[in-house]
Amino acid sequence: MLRTLPFARRYARALIGGQERGDALVAQALRAGLPTDVPGPLALFAGVSRLVPDSPGEHISAKQRQLLLLTSLEDLSLTDAALVVGLPLTEARERLETARHALRAVAATDIMVIEDEPIIAMDIRQLVESCGHNVVGIASGEAEAVGMARELKPGLILADVNLGPGGDGISAVQRILQEQNTPVIFVTAYPERLLTAERLEPAFIISKPFEPVALAIATYQAVSGGVSID
Repeated sequence: MLRTLPFARRYARALIGGQERGDALVAQALRAGLPTDVPGPLALFAGVSRLVPDSPGEHISAKQRQLLLLTSLEDLSLTDAALVVGLPLTEARERLETARHALRAVAATDIMVIEDEPIIAMDIRQLVESCGHNVVGIASGEAEAVGMARELKPGLILADVNLGPGGDGISAVQRILQEQNTPVIFVTAYPERLLTAERLEPAFIISKPFEPVALAIATYQAVSGGVSID
C-alpha cells in the first residue's frame, strides 16, 4: 500500500486536474475502505477510480480517461486497468481504443518546453509534434523560461524538473504562474519525489522515459482541466 500511494496520488491528480483535489480524492478512498475484489497493489487505484462518476465529457468519458491514465501514465496492463475501473476486459479494450482515436482528433495546442539537455529537448520536440502539437519554444534555463513564457504565452508548458546549471524547473514554473495561468506537465525520472503531499506539487507528472500516448493523455487532461466529481 505505501509503495502504491505516491503513484495513486499522481493518478488522482491527473484524473481530477489538480494537486489538492487529487490528494483529497485519495484520502476519501482510504477513508471509505478499499475494494476487496481487486488485488492489494491495485486496490487504491480502484478505490480512487470508483469514486469518480462516468460522465461523458466533451471528447472522452471519465471512464476512458481512467483507462488511458492507468495504462499510459501508470503503465498498468489492460487486464489490470479493466479490473481497477470495474469493466469487463472486452469492453475496456473497446473503450480504450475509442479513446485513443479521440485523442488524435483533439485540437492541438502550443507547447513550450523547458529542458536543459539539447538532445533530450530535440527528442521531446519530435514527440510533441508527433502527437499533433506545436512546439513554440525551448528554454534551457530558469531565467530564459520565464522570459520566453512571458513573450509566447503558450497553451501548455512541458518542464523538466532538474535544469542543471540552468536552475530548477519547478522554480521556473512557479515564477511563470505568477504572471499567467498556464497548464504545466512536469517530466522527471523520479516522480515519487514530487508525490509526497508535503508541499505545493505539480498536478501532472510524467516519468522519464515516456511514450507518446502518455504525453497525449497528460496534455489532454492538463488542457481540459480533468474530470468533475461534483
